[in-house]
Amino acid sequence: MQIQIDPASRVPIYLQIVNQVKYLIASGFLDPGEELPAIRRLAEALEVNPNTVARAYEELAKLRLVMIRQGAGTYVSRQSPGINRNHRHKILADRIDALLTESQQLGIDLEDVLKLLHIRHQKMIGPE
Repeated sequence: MQIQIDPASRVPIYLQIVNQVKYLIASGFLDPGEELPAIRRLAEALEVNPNTVARAYEELAKLRLVMIRQGAGTYVSRQSPGINRNHRHKILADRIDALLTESQQLGIDLEDVLKLLHIRHQKMIGPE
């Protein structure tokens, strides 16, 4: 499971973890029933306090995206509501909001952001 945190972000670290796990579930990178890394292992990999990861997992459990089995691990819920279209749109909208906020802070106007988005999209899909 690939999660990256930005310590300089205004978004709390536990929410960065929550948001990225939500994305991994919604995009199909994490399958229903799949086990998430143990709290201590993920905390070590991310170089954060284990309580931060535990808080993220608890938040994901409240959203019914994961199931925490005491002593047995944390698993992606088999009936995860996060896979539906509305949830994927919400995740993308949050990422767009972050992009627009950062572009404003960098002094880049919307027209340039859209041009860059189009360029990056073309590189991703390749020549038509």
